[in-house]
Amino acid sequence: MKIKVEREITLPDPVRVELYRRTPELGPRLLFFSGGSALRGVSRELIHYTHNSCHIMTAVDSGGSSATLRQAFSMPSIGDIRARLMDLADQSVQGNPEMYRLFVYRFPTEAKNETLLAELQTMAAGRHRLVSAIPDPLRKIVRQYLKIFLARMPQGFNLLGASIGNLVLTAGYLDNGHHLDSVIFLFSKLVEARGTVRPVLNRYLHLGALLDNGQVVVGQHLLTGKEVPPLQNKIRHLFLTMTTSPTSKGEVWPRVRNKLTKLINSAQLICYPMGSFYSSVIASLLPEGVTEAIQKNVCPKIYIPSMGQDPETVGLSLMEQIETLLRYLKKNNPKIPTHQVLNCVLVDSKNGGYSGEVDPNRLMDMGIQLLDCPLVSEESTPYCEPKLLVPLLLSLS
Repeated sequence: MKIKVEREITLPDPVRVELYRRTPELGPRLLFFSGGSALRGVSRELIHYTHNSCHIMTAVDSGGSSATLRQAFSMPSIGDIRARLMDLADQSVQGNPEMYRLFVYRFPTEAKNETLLAELQTMAAGRHRLVSAIPDPLRKIVRQYLKIFLARMPQGFNLLGASIGNLVLTAGYLDNGHHLDSVIFLFSKLVEARGTVRPVLNRYLHLGALLDNGQVVVGQHLLTGKEVPPLQNKIRHLFLTMTTSPTSKGEVWPRVRNKLTKLINSAQLICYPMGSFYSSVIASLLPEGVTEAIQKNVCPKIYIPSMGQDPETVGLSLMEQIETLLRYLKKNNPKIPTHQVLNCVLVDSKNGGYSGEVDPNRLMDMGIQLLDCPLVSEESTPYCEPKLLVPLLLSLS
């Protein structure tokens, strides 16, 4: 039997937080739509309180070494997935610290490709210091996947700046019928990841944006303002496409798998967290089936706006960000009540550095509650402090 109840809570709720700290294996199912590094500290803090968090990741990263792998193998991006698995890994398990050091290791960006190839071959042979430090059977598995990558690597493949963790996961992807879920499951078990990581789609797609001036930009790395100068015009429409050609006519709306919608339906709290607004949060809502699953779940749904300047939100006030998020959450059903897709916005108005203010009365009329809480510490300024945010999310679940 299912019933709907209302309750008053204290934020943060010290009793609830302590209960989760003592039994994290029974912790709440917090689900995050996040693809980037903004949630890294939160993920590392979260594993002390729950081993049941779920992270729905975008796989359209088109910058850095991920772009090289995507172009070589026509595959989804695995860089953010690898990083999140490492953030959730239990560092107390034998071999995990050594695995972490290997997975975060990157080849230098200024070296001869022949030198880097020789180093990769040394790793596959087990003679490299980072690989030899890993205890068996983890070492044998890592070596096997490095050998697979070397065998499948195109001639002249550019290893400059390559992440070893990305190469290992790519080998697993290629060796498992071009399916990400199976290799993610394997490495989640190997590193004892205290949470679930899933790509929103297991397809080779690109992220495109139609700007206010009519220009179409295709490529996630062109939107973030990290590898190229920030956009000068605000984004009017975000879409997925199968082509890198700059045209909005090639947009596609693939449907997610049933197991992903079941994962969303089982969440006890859904969070649209801080990070790149369009390429991380909104992009994960684009595939068909995602917003429908969100609408069916009656759990709390929380938006945490980024603090400081997000290059992707050029021209958008904080209130306009909320309205934009709602537009995508309601894209398949504009008339659905707002509280079914978003019922809480969490801010720190004193330290957040947001673009413009939000009228709490206007939000209340929309069915959204504004929670103004301390989220930034002296050490974390200007960003969110995980030790302040995590107890709030746990208390709201």
